[in-house]
Amino acid sequence: MTRATETTASTCCYCGVGCGVLIEHDGATIHGVAGDPNHPANYGRLCSKGSTLHLTGDLAARALYPELRLGKALARARTDWDSALDHAAAVFAETIREHGPDSVAFYISGQLLTEDYYAFNKLARALVGTNNIDSNSRLCMSSAVVGYKRSLGADAPPCSYEDIEQSDCLLIAGSNMAYAHPVLFRRLEAAKAQRPEIKIIVVDPRRIDTCELADLHLAILPGTDVALCHGILHILLWEGWIDRAFIDTHTEGFDALKALVRDYTPAAVADICGISVENLQSCAELIGKAPSFLSLWCMGLNQSSSGSAKNSALINLHLATGQIGKVGAGPFSLTGQPNAMGGRETGSLANLLPGHREAGNAEHRAEVAAYWGVDALPEAPGLSAVELFEAVRTGKVKALWIACTNPAQSMPDQSKIHEALATCPFVVVQEAYATTETCRYADLLLPAAGWGEKEGSVTNSERRVSHVRRAVPAPAEARADWAIVCDFARRLEQHLRPGRSSLFAFASPAALFDEYKVLTAGRDLDLSGLSHALLDDLGPQQWPFPAGASAGTPRLYGDGVFPTASGRARFVADAYRAPQEKREARYPLTLNTGRLRDQWHGMSRTGTVARLFGHVEEAMLSLHPDELRRRRLASGELVRLRSRRGALILPVQADESVRPGQAFLPMHWGDRFLKGLGTNVLTLPACDPLSKQPELKHAGAEVEKVELPWQLFALVEGEVQQRFAELRPLLEEFAYASLTLTGRERPALLVKAASPVPPDAALLARIDALLNLDAGPVLAYDDPRRTVGKRVRIEDGRIRAIRLTGETAARDWLKALWEEGRADAELRRWLLAPLSTPPGGAAAKGRTVCSCMNVGEAAIRAGIERGLDLDGLKQELKCGTSCGSCVPEIKRLLATVPA
Repeated sequence: MTRATETTASTCCYCGVGCGVLIEHDGATIHGVAGDPNHPANYGRLCSKGSTLHLTGDLAARALYPELRLGKALARARTDWDSALDHAAAVFAETIREHGPDSVAFYISGQLLTEDYYAFNKLARALVGTNNIDSNSRLCMSSAVVGYKRSLGADAPPCSYEDIEQSDCLLIAGSNMAYAHPVLFRRLEAAKAQRPEIKIIVVDPRRIDTCELADLHLAILPGTDVALCHGILHILLWEGWIDRAFIDTHTEGFDALKALVRDYTPAAVADICGISVENLQSCAELIGKAPSFLSLWCMGLNQSSSGSAKNSALINLHLATGQIGKVGAGPFSLTGQPNAMGGRETGSLANLLPGHREAGNAEHRAEVAAYWGVDALPEAPGLSAVELFEAVRTGKVKALWIACTNPAQSMPDQSKIHEALATCPFVVVQEAYATTETCRYADLLLPAAGWGEKEGSVTNSERRVSHVRRAVPAPAEARADWAIVCDFARRLEQHLRPGRSSLFAFASPAALFDEYKVLTAGRDLDLSGLSHALLDDLGPQQWPFPAGASAGTPRLYGDGVFPTASGRARFVADAYRAPQEKREARYPLTLNTGRLRDQWHGMSRTGTVARLFGHVEEAMLSLHPDELRRRRLASGELVRLRSRRGALILPVQADESVRPGQAFLPMHWGDRFLKGLGTNVLTLPACDPLSKQPELKHAGAEVEKVELPWQLFALVEGEVQQRFAELRPLLEEFAYASLTLTGRERPALLVKAASPVPPDAALLARIDALLNLDAGPVLAYDDPRRTVGKRVRIEDGRIRAIRLTGETAARDWLKALWEEGRADAELRRWLLAPLSTPPGGAAAKGRTVCSCMNVGEAAIRAGIERGLDLDGLKQELKCGTSCGSCVPEIKRLLATVPA
């Protein structure tokens, strides 16, 4: 007898759009998701990632029980919650007594809910007495925080999503919106279709999918955004396209900026940025003549050693043209995580306190201390992310609590991060997924509830607060993050403040929110009128929402008054500074990192969904075809990509969207999926001096071919996470190793590896056993002299597993045959043959373009050859009819057909 299903309203857990999601469940298991048509962030739309949330519940990847080890050389063993938290409290208390409160630290996440954040902040600052609490938001939005505060007086994005539809000119800078914020990009597509006169400018070193909608693409050299903005302002001043009345009435500091940008002439800026003077002038004219001007930006501006200057330089354009505080206008950062905004609001960066207060401000500290009922808050500056892990590495921080984030994949200069985690005396990891790279370093692993299993609130990019509702209970012994923190804090109180009333007597996330919101009353982000119950009644609301309010605030600064001492916005005059690493003979390439369409961050969650690997199957380095020719490389060949900090071996591909002299590598690949510590083994820890955000998007690099003649290709369906965990350690024996997922209805593990010499037979035998190819209905071929070996397992008339070694010519068509689910008698005699194409030349589906509807590139090309246009392809193949993320790529395929 099946259980009746019901629907629970919640929000997505990926980007900062904060899409509303309807969760279909039976009270125990989530069966499906759909976009919430009533949520104002998305009106029913979901991207390819959000639409597969219900597929991310593989328990084999989850942390299910507390696990503890009492020595670095020991394996963790299952324990109970009481023992786990008692041990943690004892270790933290002893460390604090012996070395002081700054010998411990907390590193938390933009994936947490606001109530979780608040509990962690109170734990660190009120109980432990340290400002050593930072968030992975340091890696994505901290430069935007500084930009808003320096220029406008408060960390408050002034716009609403509806401004995207209502603007006359949009500048998208350093954001592949089509990939990173696809729901908002769909809104922009629809607006452009309805009003073709909307002008869209895209600033990005690569020709990204977002450019498919652009009227003008400025492919600037990486890191030159400040010079570009100054050059645009120079032209705006020269042509008189500024709002002098707004400048005089509502701003200060304009004369200093005017003097600075005098030297940023069109010719000089075009040379610095690597663009034409004509395009620079066209950009300035589009902005200067637009009735309304909106800018959207993300990591391309923020992840930089001059990220704060880039943010302020862009905001300067809005202040100079008076394009702020009105419909369709303003500077609008696109947040990189679902609740990075909530973290900023609660003070979850080392330099912040709840309610947009400053940890370095004595008055602010006194206000919060009085409200919390403690004598004082710590004065010593806290460590930001890069500083924190360096302090761990050098032994200054001796106990580290990591929650809901994966620094062993996401931080720059990964070799040092792994060294730090390996040597830290006590590491607690509070995590929903036990498969992350960071979990291997946990002395104590605490299982946390995941998406759909917890309750609280989040704030999206447009300052809109949503109530997140639990649909199903967390599996096994996993607990909500706030509950874990409060339980630990109460135990630590017995050591640090025995006999006193608890600061953590919270029975629900609503109780945490109600205490926290009082700290925002009268502040720029006033949430004091909100509650979980009110959000249930009125729906998601934008702050400020003070007590007594009946509706949120869609736009800020409409009255021209800013939260600065003078009430005026500030022009910031920062000169252009080149990125930290410049091109030189040993490192002639500039390496850029960024997102894939169907993956998110370190793939802790999306990496468990096989269909999300259909669009991009494995880590590949993108180079312009001229760079491949210069190095005598061919697409698909293995190369060594090296920087001053480390090296990776991976395949290379020709990509005309990347300019010569540059290289692109997706940010998502960590050591779990790609041997060698992943993408961030290459990136540098140089930080912006104000925001402390690292320069993850600009590193000097070089590429060279590697000779690894012995190669392995393997595919096995079923028990994917278990096989992944067992196979990954064995692949350390190879120079190159990649593990990803493939398939749709029948997920499978896909393994590729290469080595200069064949491995010993015993290792191959162990691999075969894990692939289920050591016995049973297996076709086998071995040529020991040539070190060639092949195995194909066939059950019920179809392929279940493949292993090719030494010679792998047939791998693509064998994989396609597995996907089709057949292996008829006519084909079986060819399965072990060294053929790069199948007998009869049957076409494979090829790379998946539409992940939602499972439509491959081959089918789309065939449809185009039959004369189908975009609407025809949508109608016949259904591609582009769900989330729409594939539409820009389909348009590019259509453009390749001669008119």
